[in-house]
Amino acid sequence: MTDDSPDSMRWRVYGERAIYDHRWVRLTLADVQPPGGGDRFEHHVVRLFRAVVAVVMDDQDRVLMLWRHRFVSDQWGWELPGGVVDEAEDEAVAAAREVEEETGWRPGPMRRLVSYQPMTGMVDSPHAVLFARNAELVGPPSDPQEVGRVEWVPLAAVRDLAAKQELLGSGTLIGLLHVLAFGPPAD
Repeated sequence: MTDDSPDSMRWRVYGERAIYDHRWVRLTLADVQPPGGGDRFEHHVVRLFRAVVAVVMDDQDRVLMLWRHRFVSDQWGWELPGGVVDEAEDEAVAAAREVEEETGWRPGPMRRLVSYQPMTGMVDSPHAVLFARNAELVGPPSDPQEVGRVEWVPLAAVRDLAAKQELLGSGTLIGLLHVLAFGPPAD
């Protein structure tokens, strides 16, 4: 008979030391032992910032999105607005700030849809997807590094965009697929 209690399946962490530490990313080596008493070894861990992604919809079931280029993967595609949550900042405030900076639209009240970790085996980067309606255009995007082509994309087009691999980033996929699967939250 096997012991499948939570404690028997927990990895043991004996310590962690930084190899590289910057405000955007921290790379560490964790001294760990896998469940079942295997050999201890050092495991790389990437620790990133908290991040938010915003699904903003209008009354025509269109989603506020950006068409942009990402140099790391050298891809063009559609993304939901989002970004880093500042230290001690509320995630709803951060999501609204990011939407306005990147698109020029000020969203209505933000509500959490879901949270996730995009790559749990090696990367610690807590993400939250928030939802809002009733955005108001307040001016041009204010963050020149984040600017893309801003458009209201029909939610009905999301499946085709996904099939064409034109949706970039896990937050975009998770946010849009959540709304497709469960519908927009009730007001």
